[in-house]
Amino acid sequence: MIRNKIAYYLLIGFFHIFTISTKAQDQKIADSLVKIYQANTLSGKARLELLTQLSFNEVKDNQRSLQYAEELIKLSEEMGDYPYQSQGYFQKGSANRLLGNLEEALKAFFKSAEIAQRENKIPLEGSAYGAIADIYVISDNHKNAMLYYNKAIATLRKTTAKIDLASTIFNAGDALLTYKSYDSALVYFKESSKIFEQENYPIGKAYNLGDIGMLYANTGKNELAEKNINEAIRILEETEDYYPISVYLMTMADIYLEKGQWQAAIDYAKRSLTLATQYSLKEQIGDANKKIAELYEQAGDSVLSYKYYKSYIIYRDSVINVKNVQQMGDLRTNYEVSQKQIEVDLLDQRRKNQRNIAIATAIALFLIGFIAIGLYRRNNFIRKTKKIIEEERDRSDSLLLNILPEETAAELKRNGAVKAKKYDSVTVLFTDFKGFTNYSEKLSPEALVETVSFYFSRFDEIVEKHGLEKIKTIGDAYMCAGGLHGNTEDHAKRMILAAIEIAAFVEETKKDVSASELTFDIRIGINTGPVVAGVVGTKKFAYDIWGDTVNVASRMETMSESGKINIGENTYELVKDTFECEYRGEIEVKNRGSMKMYFINSNK
Repeated sequence: MIRNKIAYYLLIGFFHIFTISTKAQDQKIADSLVKIYQANTLSGKARLELLTQLSFNEVKDNQRSLQYAEELIKLSEEMGDYPYQSQGYFQKGSANRLLGNLEEALKAFFKSAEIAQRENKIPLEGSAYGAIADIYVISDNHKNAMLYYNKAIATLRKTTAKIDLASTIFNAGDALLTYKSYDSALVYFKESSKIFEQENYPIGKAYNLGDIGMLYANTGKNELAEKNINEAIRILEETEDYYPISVYLMTMADIYLEKGQWQAAIDYAKRSLTLATQYSLKEQIGDANKKIAELYEQAGDSVLSYKYYKSYIIYRDSVINVKNVQQMGDLRTNYEVSQKQIEVDLLDQRRKNQRNIAIATAIALFLIGFIAIGLYRRNNFIRKTKKIIEEERDRSDSLLLNILPEETAAELKRNGAVKAKKYDSVTVLFTDFKGFTNYSEKLSPEALVETVSFYFSRFDEIVEKHGLEKIKTIGDAYMCAGGLHGNTEDHAKRMILAAIEIAAFVEETKKDVSASELTFDIRIGINTGPVVAGVVGTKKFAYDIWGDTVNVASRMETMSESGKINIGENTYELVKDTFECEYRGEIEVKNRGSMKMYFINSNK
């Protein structure tokens, strides 16, 4: 089933900063208030409240909602009304998120939380944390998402804002659903559903029904899924809340596809595309086009499949680069600390310079000889500065080599850009820890990072030992490749040897009493074939590889078993004379059909 893309669209609101009202968005309210706005007769707090409600209730035109939010921020700044300014940044973040401007949305939500905390507006602070978590969900940054969800829930439990609390609990459950933690997600959904029922909040009930339906769809309970989703769509149509309807329609398409009813599946997917296009929902436009392209490909209509896939590529590229947001989240804390330290260092240096200038000037009036001392000090300072610059340049080069392969880093420094390259034969490996998600929820952020680093540091050593290239880590998943940058000989064999060593290390760790709390079972998947490699973005560069070979390698990992190395047919043909392989038969893989798979048992 498709993964849930609904994030903080409930937009739990603070319609009045001092008398909090919790009700759903209503386009009719926005339409009725436009006349008052155009008349331009309100001023002061009345004007601020008007802009707040206009930005919140404007559902059909996200760009207009953003304009109202910008005006609210500017006016509240002029009036010195910071609670309203915090609300303005919150609405700005919400509008930007729906427009696909994820990095701008994240900045706005952080600003909203900062002001709310300073002004002791605890409900708004908690909601801003929840919105930040939702952006990290979209950015596929599970660690930061759950960190801020827990922060938001803990903050909102201190308030009487029950709907706000329920909405945040719901979104945390939605994130767990996205990361396939179905049992945990259901616990969150049940708690939020109970609160929504108590508070008589229909839109919250609709979201719960829809996501529980998607959970059932992911666990194979299609009848329950269809029942819940159809009821959710009915309620959402009454409230004119179209974004989640578009998502749920895509899930219905998957349900009917599994039933073998291709025409019904294509009808639901096209209905989702029509709705997403009508309301400029970029993410859903891209997803709907991709799904329709896949459906036509299965039906053998390559012309229509290409048409819709081309549209998917266009809309995918139009959305702000999500990787920028993910990296921004990982580095934000370090960045803020370093910025403060830089300010302190600059202030200290400025004071020292002023003191040195004053002393040098005074001495110069009386003794010309001291000018020589001043010049000496100046030259000494220049030499030290030059040395610092050289050290920083060396540090930057070293950091670049940690991020990019040596050949790619050299090309980037030389040309300022890196051309994508196609490799005809590359072996790709994925690993994943079984049960890691449930385990990580019980850990502090520090312990979680320490645990992941323990394993991945050893993986890095093994990969480097066998002449392979680490590509990236995603949560508790590890990805590397062999056969890139001229190192093409025996890459499949070297990858198998590295996989055997990784599996052996994980198994040995389980027997280590001192590391007993850090042990997991590991699944490993490997595939060989053509890929395209290149650098993503123009800032905060990230080296990555793409292609069907990568997707199949990921499937090999998913279809593997604990402690096992599962390889595809292409890899098997390259290593069958070197390793003992156990044929598993042709196994059905979602969206891929039947594929031959083999377990690596030993080295011949």
